[in-house]
Amino acid sequence: GNVNEDDIRRIQIRETINSPFDKEEKLFEQGIKCLSLFFIDEVAKYRQYDENGEEVLGEYGRIFEEEYNAALNERLTLFPTDYQAYLRGIKTSDTHRGYFSIDKKGRAVDSKTPRGSEFSDDISAYDLILKNKERLLSFEEPTRFIFSHSALREGWDNPNVFQICTLKHSNNATTKRQEVGRGLRLCVNSSGERQDIDACGEDLVQSVNTLTVIASESYAGFVAGLQSEIKSDLYERPTKASVDYFSGKTVKIGEETHTFTVAEATAAYIYLDNNGYVTFDGEITDKYRAAAESGSFAPMRPEIAPYAKGVHKLVQAIFDPSILDEMAGNGHETKVKDNPLNENWKDFRELWERINKRYAYTVEFDSEELIKKSIDAINSELRVARLTYTLTKGEQTGTDFNVESTETKKLDRSQGSSVEYDLIGKIAEGTTLTRRTVATILSGISREKLWLFRENPEEFIAKVVGLINRQKASVVVEHITYTPSAEEPYSQDIFNMSRASDEYAKAFKAKHAIQDYVFTDGTAADSVERRFAKDLDTAKEVVVYAKLPRGPRGFYIPTPVGNYSPDWAISFKKGTVKHIFFIAETKGSMKSTKFGEMTRTDEIEEAKISCAKKLFNEISTSGVKYHEVTSYQNLLEVMETL
Repeated sequence: GNVNEDDIRRIQIRETINSPFDKEEKLFEQGIKCLSLFFIDEVAKYRQYDENGEEVLGEYGRIFEEEYNAALNERLTLFPTDYQAYLRGIKTSDTHRGYFSIDKKGRAVDSKTPRGSEFSDDISAYDLILKNKERLLSFEEPTRFIFSHSALREGWDNPNVFQICTLKHSNNATTKRQEVGRGLRLCVNSSGERQDIDACGEDLVQSVNTLTVIASESYAGFVAGLQSEIKSDLYERPTKASVDYFSGKTVKIGEETHTFTVAEATAAYIYLDNNGYVTFDGEITDKYRAAAESGSFAPMRPEIAPYAKGVHKLVQAIFDPSILDEMAGNGHETKVKDNPLNENWKDFRELWERINKRYAYTVEFDSEELIKKSIDAINSELRVARLTYTLTKGEQTGTDFNVESTETKKLDRSQGSSVEYDLIGKIAEGTTLTRRTVATILSGISREKLWLFRENPEEFIAKVVGLINRQKASVVVEHITYTPSAEEPYSQDIFNMSRASDEYAKAFKAKHAIQDYVFTDGTAADSVERRFAKDLDTAKEVVVYAKLPRGPRGFYIPTPVGNYSPDWAISFKKGTVKHIFFIAETKGSMKSTKFGEMTRTDEIEEAKISCAKKLFNEISTSGVKYHEVTSYQNLLEVMETL
């Protein structure tokens, strides 16, 4: 359909956010931080100022936070991976920064004057982005998305830019080249090691170092031309063959690409030399030209025979540059694939009509009930360990540190310690309760429990927050009521989400699902969701099933602690099980914090699940049951208890 420029910009921002999410987890596991750059034409579209001179988000800043939150909610799962913890630990407002020039009043302005005039650089962003490159590349620094008015400075050479989004119109080829050029470097990991072919191997070096440009139509044309120029520069016409010439070159063989290692490059050159195809100096001989014309090349050794076409393309490119045109494809071409509903949808329709409703909830409870339950829980369950530290003594000799002794001690806090904690404020923040309610809870617990705060403030706060949240969740569930809302039902189009083509290799190819491919949270064969999908697909009791799309654009149930998207909707054969319509949540083991307690995120998820149970198992008359399960066999067992 017709879209205006605002729609296009929102789509560009959305795709720039989705692009790193799609590959960031893999990079995270390799210790590689993923950065994205947005180039905009007006500072005001990212950052503005209110009547008091305070910074507020502009149009692009607001769109970014809306789209980032939506994308994040779709990707957060209950699986306790390090990457999930990393995502949860970053506030949306902290993951993006703007780098612009500022005037004498300290306000950001469009970069139209050189440094040294009446304008200066935005020092905080300048220090982080241009000077403190190591911090920007660390996972401790939350900044992952950078907005800028121009191509930053020529001295800016951060190698970990994986996405560039151009939210601007520009006819300046030099400016475009500078901007796109910010992503044309081999990335480094957290140890500063360049991720080249030696570090990644030939199979991964290109996929790791892929630059994605999210561009408007005019920019897309420029990037295509730029690729051609880069290809010409990189493959500048040589006059001789050599090991160096072959080493590191990437060729396209059919639909696949291959990058030559040093060993393969050496074998290729030896092949040419042994068959009289090159002179002593590496120049191509007439014998080779004749063989190329007749197609009668000598056979290659087994280790490089699979890449024979690539070797000959590179050799022929020495005297025929047009060969290069077919050597490199467009690595940035968007390749997406639909996963449409299949013929199983007709069997799923009855279940879909039963669950395709929108609901609203109400919660009425006395805060005194929450206060009493929280006090009782803290008095009976709170345990806090004293802080300890290890003292290591040794001696530095050259580059070695020789440990002489270690000693673990308990930390005795001085009565006059200057370290201050806003105890009530921290607990209020972690529980979303008012300071007055928190103060009432703390004043009601025993003195013995309250004094545990002195022993280990951090652990005290974390555990008290966890205990209160658990009571809060139980109170909410006990008093929640759902009623049908007047909102329109879901469209079946929520299932039709396009995905990158390469994701399908990791999907489960299903027979009895409503779509041919099922995308699970875990791609490993032994992940909870993957095993569950396989068992559903082979179970004779199951007629049809669906992996429900999650997130704000998917299927969800509103709860007081956030929207909840269950995992599966399953229809069974009549007479084989107790309940033929079932919604399931597949769960692995609960995540624990360093203090051995469930995290607030886990407690919130538990509350959401409890709300879903109340809706489907107690309130709704749809005939659909709901429960969390760990396996298909567990589902059958749970079903008999409902």
